[in-house]
Amino acid sequence: MANISRRAWLGICSVVTMASGLLGFPSRRSWASDSARESIRERYFPNVVLTTHEGRQVRFYDDLVKDKLVTLNVFYTSCQVTCPAITANLVRVRELLGDRVGRDLFMYSITLDPEHDTPEVLKEYAASHNLGQGWLLLTGKRDDIELLRRTLGFTWADPVRDANKDNHTGNLRYGNEPLMRWGAVPALAHASWIKTCILYANWPTRA
Repeated sequence: MANISRRAWLGICSVVTMASGLLGFPSRRSWASDSARESIRERYFPNVVLTTHEGRQVRFYDDLVKDKLVTLNVFYTSCQVTCPAITANLVRVRELLGDRVGRDLFMYSITLDPEHDTPEVLKEYAASHNLGQGWLLLTGKRDDIELLRRTLGFTWADPVRDANKDNHTGNLRYGNEPLMRWGAVPALAHASWIKTCILYANWPTRA
């Protein structure tokens, strides 16, 4: 794995992005269009009010996503299978990204169990996993969380599989909102791979 070239890494990221079908965003030709960006916002980023693990109320699009490079994943604190492993892996990703997190890159984890995962519970979870600055845990009203889950694509077509919230926690979404570059990567992939994919979304546009 260490011998894979930079071009190969970027190819892997591109395949993951396309294979995920994430959000079905417009083609590159429309990236310069303000109307395309607004259309994406309206369809995929509902501006619901959430509460951070620090107790602050924020709007999902206006305060968390607009004009930012971000990562998004879903989890819940009582999960005993996937979430602890993913959180540990994302902590490694955060360490690799260094002081960019909280400066020009922001990480968001949205609970799927808002009734249990109050800001106080999330704060304790953040402290116990040493999440650090620039990484917010988010809760909110059940209907708003469900709306976000569906618009962000953490869903299964099979209703039985979709009813099990542990099935939704395996992917990490990442994107550059102003450049309209979005993709997904398995959240348990090698931390260095995830870092490369995230930063690929921040490359300058080409002519």
